[in-house]
Amino acid sequence: MALPSPNLDDRRFQQLVDEAKRYVQQRSPEWTDHNVSDPGVTLIETFAYMVDQLLYRLNRVPDKNYAAFLDLLGVTLFPPTVARAEVDFWLSAPQPETVHLSAGTEVATARGEAEEPVVFTTSEDLPIVPSELVRLVTAPKTGDQTDRTGPLGAGKDIPCFSPRPEPGDALLFGLPAAVPRCIVAVRLDSRVEGVGVDPRQPPLVWEAWDGARWVECATGDDSTGGLNRPGEVIVFVPAGHTASVVAGTRAGWLRCRVTPPEPGQPFYSESPTIREAEIFTVGGTAAVEHAETVLDVPLGISEGVAGQRFTVSRVPLLMDGEPPVVQVSTAEGWQVWTPVEHFGASAPGDRHVRIDAVSGEFAFPPEVREEDGTMRAYGAVPEKGAQLRVPRYRTGGGSAGNVARGAISVLRSSVPYVAGVGNREAATGGVDGETVENAKVRAPNILRVQERAVTARDHEVIAREAAPSLRRVRCLPAVAGEGGAVRVLVVPDAVPDEGGHLRFEQLIPSDQVLAAVAERLDERRLVGTRLVVEPPAYQGVTVVARLVAAPGDVDRVRAEALEALFRHIDPLRGGADGTGWPFGRPVQYGEVFAVLQGVRGAGLVEEVRLFPADPISGRRGGAMDRVDVAPGALVFSHQHQVIVTASGPGEGV
Repeated sequence: MALPSPNLDDRRFQQLVDEAKRYVQQRSPEWTDHNVSDPGVTLIETFAYMVDQLLYRLNRVPDKNYAAFLDLLGVTLFPPTVARAEVDFWLSAPQPETVHLSAGTEVATARGEAEEPVVFTTSEDLPIVPSELVRLVTAPKTGDQTDRTGPLGAGKDIPCFSPRPEPGDALLFGLPAAVPRCIVAVRLDSRVEGVGVDPRQPPLVWEAWDGARWVECATGDDSTGGLNRPGEVIVFVPAGHTASVVAGTRAGWLRCRVTPPEPGQPFYSESPTIREAEIFTVGGTAAVEHAETVLDVPLGISEGVAGQRFTVSRVPLLMDGEPPVVQVSTAEGWQVWTPVEHFGASAPGDRHVRIDAVSGEFAFPPEVREEDGTMRAYGAVPEKGAQLRVPRYRTGGGSAGNVARGAISVLRSSVPYVAGVGNREAATGGVDGETVENAKVRAPNILRVQERAVTARDHEVIAREAAPSLRRVRCLPAVAGEGGAVRVLVVPDAVPDEGGHLRFEQLIPSDQVLAAVAERLDERRLVGTRLVVEPPAYQGVTVVARLVAAPGDVDRVRAEALEALFRHIDPLRGGADGTGWPFGRPVQYGEVFAVLQGVRGAGLVEEVRLFPADPISGRRGGAMDRVDVAPGALVFSHQHQVIVTASGPGEGV
């Protein structure tokens, strides 16, 4: 067990007053009025109050010693990390020239009655490139590519696919140049409807060529109903879009491809046709982060001695990107001092500086007396009188930046031709800075792990340090036949949509997070250990239930029952203790029944059925009383269905 922390003096205010009155009786027995109205008692209480404050501060000495020990161990508080999102910038109208959106453009959430707006800035430049249709090519799966640009210009009806469409048939659109990260509108005029499909879920996918393969594009509003009627399709072009040669023409290519139908999804029996086609750019998508860039910050003037420390006023500093540097003025110009984690490996001539991101402190190298009495410098020292400055650093971050999708809606910077902004996905990755209490808990792990990943717990601790935005980490041995391999399963944090619904794509960590964890663990793994860092497998679960409620509570009970199901069967915040569904734990009929029975106003749970589901394809298996989950897998709520009927006269609910 941990050693108990001593209470150096446990006396409190009233005890101090009573003790003083006892001394009065011993030393001055003639003082007999000890009521609160006596001026002497007032003085006693005043001094007792002051002593009580001193004792409180005295009892903080162990905490200060603990903090000093942490500092000796080199344990510093983790700074906050920034939340990031993709924001769409919509043009007021298509422009004939490229609209340049510079890095540092500010967007924000709307101001609330009691909440300040959360400000985001773009992290890189975004050119919104104009586009138009220069080539139209049909590419049936079993035939040759055919250029249809001429017949389309003559007003003829162009069949989009084969007479009887097959999966793999495609319609290609050529643009004058690549439009990476742009939003394009494809406007079509159709005369003949494609027979057989459901316009609400056509078997189509839009893709862009990135130089090596076709990459699927996200789409927005589709008023064509699967190329069935005149309308527009909004296509979000990915960042890798590049120009290439197709059908003898070099262009930036997009295509609409027929996909195999899902179970129960209607398919084309005849090809749709188009008589007019037009493409134009309506916006662009830029990466934003919950951070602000501060430029040209003066630190002060060097005194020419070792161990100098300077601070900046706006803290904390964000270190997850390119770290800030210090510039020192010399007769030849500005010299750069680069940041290091420590000065242990610094030579006397190295221009190094150590940065405390939480306090905003910049520390220059010290000098240390050696055993023989000589002084050793652990880095260069700026000359006396030299001016110091930080040309650029970023500040901000924290969990406040994890806003829901659609929350970023205000353009704070003035950008010509941009009419509005919006985020299609929630911002993720924001983590508050570390507290001292958390550092106290982390310190024993540092002493135990010693920067080496040996046990499963070691791998999990190091992975969390590498990516603080992760919600859950689990280390498991690899599958049979892969000796010496370790699987580290990582689950990112995510902001659920309205009603507590998580979408499957929110549970897949980004490539940057996976790379950061893999790099950190690779430095600390045992020789011969092979690492696999990946998201866990997800087992979808669909609950279909019928409940009975009072006539006036039907809608409310249905909404609360769905919310309870999504909250309970949740890989991040579900389970019995609300910390996330345990890895490998099955979903059973009885506990789901109990969750529904606990809904306020649910008088009777008539039926509960569990269905395993594939969260990617949406395919659902047969009903069962228990959905088993693999040891390294998590459950995921997939399209629960709750029917609530009103109780009849005389029924007790």
